[in-house]
Amino acid sequence: MPFISKIQRQSDYSLFPSTCPIVIDNGGSYFRIGWAGETDPRVIFRNIVQRPRHKITGETVTIVGDHDPALLKYFDCTRSGPRSAFESNVVYQFEIMEYILDFGFDRLGADRSQVDHPVLITECACNPVQSRSKMAELLFESYGVPSVAFGVDAAFSYKYNQRLGICDNDGLAICSGFSTSHAIPFISGEPVYAACCRTNVGGYHVTDYLKQLLSLKYPHHMSRLTWEKVEDLKMEHCYIAPDYASEAKLFQNGTKEAEEKTRCWQLPWTPSPIEEPPSEEEIARKAALKEKQGQRLREMAEAKRCSRINELENELKGLEFLLQQLKHVEENAVPSFLSATGYVSKEEIESAVAKVTQSLRKAKGGQVESEEKADPSAAEKYALIDIPDNMLTPEQLKEKRRQLFLKTTSEGRQRAKQKRFEEELERERQNKRDEEKRLENPELYLEQMHAKYKELSEKVEQRKRQKTNGGHTNGNNNGSGGVGRGERLNAAQKERMRLLTTAAFDRGKGEDTFGIKDEDWQLYKLMSKDNDEDDEGPDEDEAELARISSRLRQIDPTFVSKSESGSTAEVPRFRPLSKEDFQIMLGVERFRCPEILFRPNLIGVDQAGLDEMAGVSIRRLPSKGQSLEERITNSILMTGGSCLFPGMDERLEAGIRMIRPCGTPIRIIKASDPILDAWRGAAAYAAAMQFPQQTFTKMDYYEKGEDWLRRYQLRYTI
Repeated sequence: MPFISKIQRQSDYSLFPSTCPIVIDNGGSYFRIGWAGETDPRVIFRNIVQRPRHKITGETVTIVGDHDPALLKYFDCTRSGPRSAFESNVVYQFEIMEYILDFGFDRLGADRSQVDHPVLITECACNPVQSRSKMAELLFESYGVPSVAFGVDAAFSYKYNQRLGICDNDGLAICSGFSTSHAIPFISGEPVYAACCRTNVGGYHVTDYLKQLLSLKYPHHMSRLTWEKVEDLKMEHCYIAPDYASEAKLFQNGTKEAEEKTRCWQLPWTPSPIEEPPSEEEIARKAALKEKQGQRLREMAEAKRCSRINELENELKGLEFLLQQLKHVEENAVPSFLSATGYVSKEEIESAVAKVTQSLRKAKGGQVESEEKADPSAAEKYALIDIPDNMLTPEQLKEKRRQLFLKTTSEGRQRAKQKRFEEELERERQNKRDEEKRLENPELYLEQMHAKYKELSEKVEQRKRQKTNGGHTNGNNNGSGGVGRGERLNAAQKERMRLLTTAAFDRGKGEDTFGIKDEDWQLYKLMSKDNDEDDEGPDEDEAELARISSRLRQIDPTFVSKSESGSTAEVPRFRPLSKEDFQIMLGVERFRCPEILFRPNLIGVDQAGLDEMAGVSIRRLPSKGQSLEERITNSILMTGGSCLFPGMDERLEAGIRMIRPCGTPIRIIKASDPILDAWRGAAAYAAAMQFPQQTFTKMDYYEKGEDWLRRYQLRYTI
């Protein structure tokens, strides 16, 4: 991993003279600080700030850079996300910037209230004067810095590689950073900012895009896809495809080459214990235990039934004894005699005897007779039915109507019971006949049953479609055609509609006299008649279809009814988690994510890619000339953390060659260290003797103002 933090506090701060400048590479991703003239920065940390709360005391602390995992035990870091001082690549949160500078100077070893060393700090190309002014004010007022100089990180990187002989005096620096990418042309060793080009796409967007794709692909492992881990996966596995379309087609076809390019990240996984099948002894033991439990339940049920029978027999004996005693009691003394027993009359006791007798027979398992047969006085219950109404009092007429209702209900129940009994007998006889046919010729019988099932199912479906869409299709055989309201009505419904319209419109617009005549009320009787004979057929067909389906399930194990196959979904079977369930596969994501550097429209950014930015910068040059353009394209330097992807130089060369004239010399070179060359170039520049002439003091800042600061530019050739 190229990004390594170094936050050990330095102890040699007092050994450097006050004239030795401090060099700061204030990048959008990492903050680097060190001394001029050295080859590596002393302190490196992520340019972010977090303010978590203590889990117990609730105290808020400030953490700069990467948080220590050990702090998670004491602080709640989930409610306070990392905050950056940058918006794109411009510093605008100077409160956060002050925390970062405090931490940087402290780690460098500064132990005084003021920093008495000149400071060279990097900034982005064409940095707004407001941001530069606030940064200078922060350094002068908060830290007492004697002088400050601002320089562009990409320019320092280009000059450092020019000193190493990697690039020429005239060339182009393509810097793909954390949040933005720049293309800066150089003429005679100096950057031409009027011709530079910027795109708001960088390494941050590549990481974020990869995190989104993996989260959508593996939603169950989103907690494992942290920003730091996704960034590691990006730097380790992502690459730039020479031809994006052909590379994507390669993975789409699933060729062997695509499988070889796929990478696997295995998450921590513990295999579930394998359950061994029970042995015969274990099965026998469980069966014996189950039988023992069943026997115990049966004994408990039998004991409960015996206890219930004894209670009912004792109750019945008591009631019979009470009836025997009532025979010797005079009629006028019965209420006083029964006052202590809880009963009111002899009829109530006889009714209780009948109920107890019925419960006793049911408890002993005998056939319970119907209420009409068990009650010997059933004829007496309906004694008023045969008596004419003129011979009865009003109370007796009311009782007669009640008896008539009870008798009708009882007879209806008996008829329904008899009908069910006859249907059951007919079903048994039909099953017996079917079984005889099956035994005679099983294959023919099975074929006939399937044919009959198919015929009935089609008939039932057709009736259902007719109920929904109507019984007529206007000459079309398609039962699901578009039909009107009138075609969806059957004959009985159409008759009801005709009666309603007749009643509504036949009387004209005069006074509404409906209901005066008795024949008007016959309309409701006609409307309530159910003359739809078609509704009776489907019930019989559906019952026969259910019987045939049940029969086919018994004789044909492969039979599946249409209702089960069409509406019942298969219940997913439980599968134990395996090693493959904890694998993150990186296939097309390896080249799809860094492709946004050349095609920002993949993430909705309507801006130019790296290759197009080079052509735009060359076209913006104030001085035109074929020889100058050829010198620039012959020295194109790639720097910044996002140019570390494999295949970046080949893809960039191919893209620039497509927009330049044929035969133009194009040479793409990578910086010696795209990460640290900006700081090393700034450190070498600050160590030069002419560096103090490029700085400005606090007095210069307050005397000359922002207009001068807007025109301030560092000369890189000194």
